[in-house]
Amino acid sequence: MTLPPDLARRLQSILDSPSYRLAQEDVELLGEKDLRPLRLQLELLKPERVLAEQGVDSTIVVFGSARVTDSETARARLAALQATPASSAAPPTPQELAFARRRVEQARYYEQARRFARLVSCRFQQEDRCDFVVVTGGGPGIMEAANRGAFEVGARSIGFNVSLPHEQVPNPYISPELAFRCHYFALRKMHFLLHARGLVAFPGGYGTLDELFEVLTLIQTGKMEPIPVVLVGRDFWSRTIGFDYLVDEGYIAPKDVDLFTCVDDAEEIMAALERFHDGPAPDAAAL
Repeated sequence: MTLPPDLARRLQSILDSPSYRLAQEDVELLGEKDLRPLRLQLELLKPERVLAEQGVDSTIVVFGSARVTDSETARARLAALQATPASSAAPPTPQELAFARRRVEQARYYEQARRFARLVSCRFQQEDRCDFVVVTGGGPGIMEAANRGAFEVGARSIGFNVSLPHEQVPNPYISPELAFRCHYFALRKMHFLLHARGLVAFPGGYGTLDELFEVLTLIQTGKMEPIPVVLVGRDFWSRTIGFDYLVDEGYIAPKDVDLFTCVDDAEEIMAALERFHDGPAPDAAAL
């Protein structure tokens, strides 16, 4: 039946109305403030469903600075600054040169994260097994290094990127089927730990420290089962956090410093994980 023009326009306005959309297709509705609990639930459920479908049984979490680069990039940046003539319009300052030299030194952490991911992925990812899968925050720096190491040996790895005011692009080494984006930091941190059988923390800033201390607090208070916590870079951690001072002042118990191990390289990380788990990682059925 052909409707008169005025009714045809009215019908079209009904079909176009937001109220007529199926609730599950109404993105504006899902964004409403009072539907935050639903969004939280969806953000919890989606990655869990995917990990189950992909057969991921257990993970190793890698935290660390987004600002550290690989050795080649760091050396190229320093060389470019050193090659800039003092007579140029914007010659490098002594501070810029000093910072670039420091980035070259810090690149060793990138390379150790990359090597560790290669080692752990080669050992625990096989055709019939998907244990100790490397999981990172999905961004650049140490996160990229760990995802890259797994990628280079043909293994899978996970990335939990997060929506930021200045959007952070995921690094290209994450397995596409295991790349997630979170809105809520709290849910992101929960996903890091749901299947974790170890945590490896490289040097980093506020984000790394926040994530590390949340895990230590959860273990300390008995809110989660203990996992091996490995801090990479003895000099960095001894200068950044005065753990012994915290003990001396009575803010933490002496036994609380046993919740983590400090190391310097990828082989030491592997050894720390093996000591905690009494040898090779247990079968998934035993986890």
